Amino acid sequence: MTAPLVWLDVNETYFPGDIYGQVQNTYPALNYTKITGYTTPLTLDNLDQLNDFGNTSVYLTSNEGIEAFPAWFNGTQPNSDGVTEGATSCAIVTVDHGDGTLDAFYFYFYSFNKGDIVLDVVWGDHVGDWEHNMVRFENGEPQALWYSQHSGGEAFTYDAVLKINGRPVAYSGQGTHANYAIEGVHDHTIPGVNLPFGPVNDYTSNGTLWDPTGNYYAYSYDNITAVFTAYDSSYPVNWLYFNGQWGDIQVANQTGIFGEYEYTSGPNGPKFKNLVRTNVCPDGDDCDVLDYLWLTGSGGGLQRRTLLVADGVIASTNDTTIARVWPSGERELAETGAPEFWRAVRLPKFALVGLRSCSLGKAPGTEDPERPN
Repeated sequence: MTAPLVWLDVNETYFPGDIYGQVQNTYPALNYTKITGYTTPLTLDNLDQLNDFGNTSVYLTSNEGIEAFPAWFNGTQPNSDGVTEGATSCAIVTVDHGDGTLDAFYFYFYSFNKGDIVLDVVWGDHVGDWEHNMVRFENGEPQALWYSQHSGGEAFTYDAVLKINGRPVAYSGQGTHANYAIEGVHDHTIPGVNLPFGPVNDYTSNGTLWDPTGNYYAYSYDNITAVFTAYDSSYPVNWLYFNGQWGDIQVANQTGIFGEYEYTSGPNGPKFKNLVRTNVCPDGDDCDVLDYLWLTGSGGGLQRRTLLVADGVIASTNDTTIARVWPSGERELAETGAPEFWRAVRLPKFALVGLRSCSLGKAPGTEDPERPN
């Protein structure tokens, strides 16, 4: 299976949400005013009717209001099997290009997005949150992955990314749920450029492992007719045509900083996430598909080293063991047995390499940067 697994951060409190539950816990509004006259109750089978009442300006508005932080914002924590019991939190959409290329999108839904803390101020809380990975296949073989991150993202070759039992891994940012290929601190001041330090940080770690395919809907999308077709007749379809927003409109009369506000508007849905794209990166997004991972140490340093791979062990030039290699047929590295301050990386070949594939962090004993409360 090539469907991604998602590591939710160890300090995560806003877990995946139920897609239909979002409809049940909200009402449609236009210009801060509740809409009337639509067919009730709203369901995933008739949500698209709201397009006639305001199109993209319709907001699914929380019954309690965003500032009340109701319990349903917290979503459903995956169980020990990685499943969000009682909550369908993933929608899979495949797009066949017709030339041997197929894109499989894995959309992850969260009821609430907790924004970043910058200068002791929260930026970007909003109701509803859609994030995604996309796996590109060529003639049935996975070639690359896209990781959505705020207004941008990153792309990697399939061979480059970390895996669990052969499945690619995504790390979900605490609260913001932006997707990254490695754990650690990710500054996203510049979209698509992730550094291990900076003023606007996401935090990822091996907290709760979520398997989005434990509870999902699945569809194909025809890029000519713009029609979604369910893979199973039990999956509702019409919600995918809803043009509105999956959360409250931005709270009025806030005081912003640098144009950023604490309570912002909810996002639009999967149909607006560049389903039809030429490259792995969305069209118009100037990014490269990287064939390596940058690895960060506990202090977030970026120091390039040359590694020698021999006898099943990867060692740095100072002979410090970083990680042991799985059987050569799998060509993956395990974090088992590696010092905590190293990150494991998968390399395409076992050889002496001038390592741009990995960066080593500060020395053992260096404290991790404190996370804001």
